[in-house]
Amino acid sequence: MKTGNNHRFIFQAETDRRVRQWHFSFQNFLIFALVSLLVLGTGLFFGAEYLTRFLYQQKLQEIRNNFTSLSKALNDINGKLIYLDEKMDTIEEKERAVRTYANLPEIDQDVRSLGIGGLRLEKYTSQDYIIPGLSKKISGLEMDVDHLARKVKLELASFETIYDKVVKDTEKMQHIPSIRPVPGGYLNSGFGYRKDPIDGVKRFHRGLDFSVYTGTPIYAPADGVIQSARYSGNRGKHIKINHEFGYNTLFLHLSKINVKRGQKVKRGDLIGQTGNSGRSTAPHLHYEVHYNGVAQNPMDYFFTGAVN
Repeated sequence: MKTGNNHRFIFQAETDRRVRQWHFSFQNFLIFALVSLLVLGTGLFFGAEYLTRFLYQQKLQEIRNNFTSLSKALNDINGKLIYLDEKMDTIEEKERAVRTYANLPEIDQDVRSLGIGGLRLEKYTSQDYIIPGLSKKISGLEMDVDHLARKVKLELASFETIYDKVVKDTEKMQHIPSIRPVPGGYLNSGFGYRKDPIDGVKRFHRGLDFSVYTGTPIYAPADGVIQSARYSGNRGKHIKINHEFGYNTLFLHLSKINVKRGQKVKRGDLIGQTGNSGRSTAPHLHYEVHYNGVAQNPMDYFFTGAVN
């Protein structure tokens, strides 16, 4: 409806009983429309914010629920790391003992600390808001794993050193005279000063005399190479073995030589037979052990009985 130069809007509602009308000028209608739009916009804005918050909280709770199992798994892993760390402490104790047995020095504590040390860095991120303490747990586990890995690496290096030493010592043990060279018989003369049975002069006896029957087998007391196998004056038929690592053995007054110079022998190999050759008054074996050129008491090297 238009009145003069003004526009007016009429809203009419009809029922069976009456008719109702509302008259608005254009200006009033414009104000009403603007207010309505403002109210509607405000409602939509706050409604959207509430819906966003609600959906965010729902998603947040879902994430927290999903990470409950992760937190439990992290705790389980941490428990296993603690168990492994305790086992590593036991391994360290045994490693110290083995080093003692292998005649190796202990690992210096400063070296051990440098080998397994480390600074735990506390890292905190936005994840802590979602799952409180998650970043701290992960950071702690990372450092624990790194600490354990360093321990394992150090112990592996240590045991490799011990292994090499044991292998070397095992090889060396094969070359150290350690068994009686003849079976049976009895010890007639020991190591040290004695009266010579031929001229009665007191002299230093540099070996052991085993009284045995002629033809008794003589066995190599350790691995080595035959350095001498021949007859010579006072020694009669004799054998000298070079066992390396500074060890030599000597066998005098033999009746038979079963080896030759330069031949390699193993502990327990037959090398000859006892007799009464050379400067001797009765069948026996004169046996000497030398270390770096110095005569040793062979009794100190008998770890086992003779080979039969």
